[in-house]
This record gives sequence, structure tokens and C-alpha cells, in this order.
Amino acid sequence: MSVRRKPRFKRASIKTFSFFLIFSAVVWVLVQFSKTYTQLIEIPVNYINAPLDKSISDDRPDHVDLQLQDNGFNIYYYKIFNPQLQVDLSKAKQNNGELVYTLQNHLSDIEQQLKIDFENSLIVQEEIVVPFQFKKEKMLKVEPRIEVNYAVGFSAEESVRLKPDSVKVSGPEKIIDSINTVYTRSLKLNKVNMDLNGEVDIDTSGLGQLSFYDNSVGYYQKVEKFTEGSAEIAVEVTNVPEGLNLAYFPKTVIVYYQVNLKQFESVSAADFRVICNYREVKKGDDYMIAKIVEKPDFINNIRLNERRIQFVIKR
Repeated sequence: MSVRRKPRFKRASIKTFSFFLIFSAVVWVLVQFSKTYTQLIEIPVNYINAPLDKSISDDRPDHVDLQLQDNGFNIYYYKIFNPQLQVDLSKAKQNNGELVYTLQNHLSDIEQQLKIDFENSLIVQEEIVVPFQFKKEKMLKVEPRIEVNYAVGFSAEESVRLKPDSVKVSGPEKIIDSINTVYTRSLKLNKVNMDLNGEVDIDTSGLGQLSFYDNSVGYYQKVEKFTEGSAEIAVEVTNVPEGLNLAYFPKTVIVYYQVNLKQFESVSAADFRVICNYREVKKGDDYMIAKIVEKPDFINNIRLNERRIQFVIKR
């Protein structure tokens, strides 16, 4: 009895069939995409060159409708890559609290941007209307965020200063009225041993609706050679109740300070006064806190070797 074998397709036949199937599909796609279609496409709008004295409303058109008559390839190009239309608001006309950008007056620019031909296409809208409100102007104080670490033996008598210390801004009234101060960007300077003189940007993060007339300010500081001095000062005790026999120690403390080298000889122990206020002693404590209440204005980094002054009450 003979056994019937299933017919086998030759590999060459399968390859040939697959080739013609793929080829037919490609030809069909090319034919379909070569046809002319009419399609409505949303073109995103990006606004540029807004007038500095005007605040553009958030309620503004975010796209225009382009009726495109073209082959399928070009239509899908616009759908996939979605080109933007840049609208130059400096070319818009002002009318009753609105900026009116007439599209028909800028067709050549739009054609160039979108790479289209208006013989077969058109933008549905005749104009773009952008509501605005006049900006309010105000001078804002600028505060430095500048950290200075001096080289050994150097310091400064005054803090870092800015020039100018205020900047003019404009923006929506509700934002302008809620802010009085802006800050510089953070800046850290290490091992400083000479006068500071530079420029730092203003930190405008979170203030995108404000227009800054200046985006940076100068900073400066006079840096000088300093040295450390010390003086032994007698401790005074104030507000001791009448009749209370108070004994305390130590009777003197050492005051350490930093002073400009040029003024080192001008400092003496008589320029200082250290006191302990007995009224500030908490119940149960057996010590007072020493405080410096008088010192020369031109010294800094001042400290005491001992702040706790022990005391006993003699009966």
C-alpha cells in the first residue's frame, strides 16, 4: 500500500510570494499617499517679542487651524513633526486691551516658517487676538546670596555690597504688589585675600511673568589684612539685690577679637565692658552669663574665653 505524501512548497516559491506581497503593499501605500487630500491640522503657536510694558494673558490662542490640501506624505509630515508658528507680537496692532495679529499681512513669513504654499492651503482664522494688561513697574531691592570665606589673616569690616542695590521690573499688578525683594544667584568665594569686584546674576527663577530691566548687578567689598588681639577685662555684676553678699569667679575674662592690622594699636582694654546681670539668673543655677556690652565698632569676630561665671552667696 502506497503512502501519500503531503505536497511541499518550495522555499523559492515562498520567497517569491512574499516578495510580491510586500511589493504590492508598498505600491499600494505609495499610491494612496500620492493622492491629494484635504486635511485640517492644528498648528501650535509660539509668541515672541511681547511688548515689555504689557503682560500677555494666559487665556490666549495656543494654535491656528491650517486647512492643508496636499499629498498624504506632506500631510503626515505635519501630523508627525507638528511644526510651530512663531507670532511676533511686536508686529501686532493694539485694540481695546488686545493685540491683534492679522495673519493675511504676514503670509510670506508664515509660508517660510511652515514651508507651505497658500495656493492650495489656507489658515482658517483671519487674525490672532491676544488679550493683555498693562504691566506695572516697580523698583525691587536686591539682596546678595554671596558667601565669602577669607584666606587666613584676611577679613572685611563691612558686608558685601551690591551696585545697583535695586532693579526695575515690570509685570502683572497682582505679582508686582506681592514682592519687594529679589536675590542674586548663590555665589561662594573661597580663600579671598584681595578686594572683591565682580558681577552676579539675579535669580529670576519662579518670576517668569516679570520683565527685568537688568539681569545682573555688581558686587564689591574692601578686604584687608586682619590680626587677632586679646585683652583681659574685669567682670562687672549688675542688679545684685541690696544686702546680698555675692562672691563670683573668675573675676576677669579674656576677650579675643579680630582687628584691621592698621588699627591694632588703637584697641585697649578700656574699650571693653563685660557684665553679668544677676536678674537673668534662673532659679537653681549657680552661674551667670557674661556678656560684652561695650566694644570698638571696628573690631569683629569677638568672643570670650569664659562665658559662665560661677557664684556663691555668702551668709
